[in-house]
Amino acid sequence: MLKKDRYKAFVDYFSTHNPDAETELHYSNPYELLVAVILSAQCTDKRINQVTPALFARYPEPESLAASSVEEVFSYIRSVSYPNNKAKHLVGMAQKLLAEFDGVVPEKIEDLVKLPGVGRKTANVISSVVYDNPAMAVDTHVFRVANRLGLTQRATTPLAVEKQLVKHLPEETIKVAHHWLILHGRYICLARKPKCEICPITYFCQYFSKNFSKQTTLNV
Repeated sequence: MLKKDRYKAFVDYFSTHNPDAETELHYSNPYELLVAVILSAQCTDKRINQVTPALFARYPEPESLAASSVEEVFSYIRSVSYPNNKAKHLVGMAQKLLAEFDGVVPEKIEDLVKLPGVGRKTANVISSVVYDNPAMAVDTHVFRVANRLGLTQRATTPLAVEKQLVKHLPEETIKVAHHWLILHGRYICLARKPKCEICPITYFCQYFSKNFSKQTTLNV
C-alpha cells in the first residue's frame, strides 16, 4: 500500500467512526488542562482524573498555585508518577505563568515550552486542544501506533514522528488525529500485546501485514 493510500484509509476510517475524538482528561479551562497534562506525563488519564478534582478545588487559578509550597502541592498529587518533580513543576509553572504571561496560558509553542514541566508534547496538546491549532502531540501511544500502522517510516524520535504526521495528514485533521492515535493505542494497539484480533483497521496496518500470514482473516 502506498503511503498516501494508507493515510487516506486512516483518515477515512476514523473520520467515520470517531469524528469527535477528544482528550479523556477532565478540565474546565486552559489552566486546568495545562495542569492535568503536566501531571499526565508517564501516568494514566484515569489516575489524573482521580487527583485533579481536589487539586483544582484547592488551586482554582494560577495565583493560588503560585503562592503554594511544593510540599503542599505534593500532598495532593502523591499518587501520580514522579510527584516530587511534578509538584515543583506545577508551582514553577504557575509562578512563571503569572510573571511572564499575566496568568494567561499562551498559545505559541515557543512560549509554552518556557514553562516548567512543559515539553513539546504538552505544548502541542495545549496549542491544539485550547487554540485549535494543527499541532501534533506525540506521546508513547502516538509514537507506537503511527509506526506500527506505517504512517511513519524510520522515525526514531517523537519529533520525527510529529514532522511526518504533520506533513502527510490533511491540516484540518491533525488536531483530532492526535486523539485517534492515542485512543487506538490505549485500547486496541497495546504496547506489549496489541489486540490485532479485534482491531478494525488491520487492512491498512503495516505491523499486521508483516506479522500475520495472508491467510489470516482480516477484520475489516
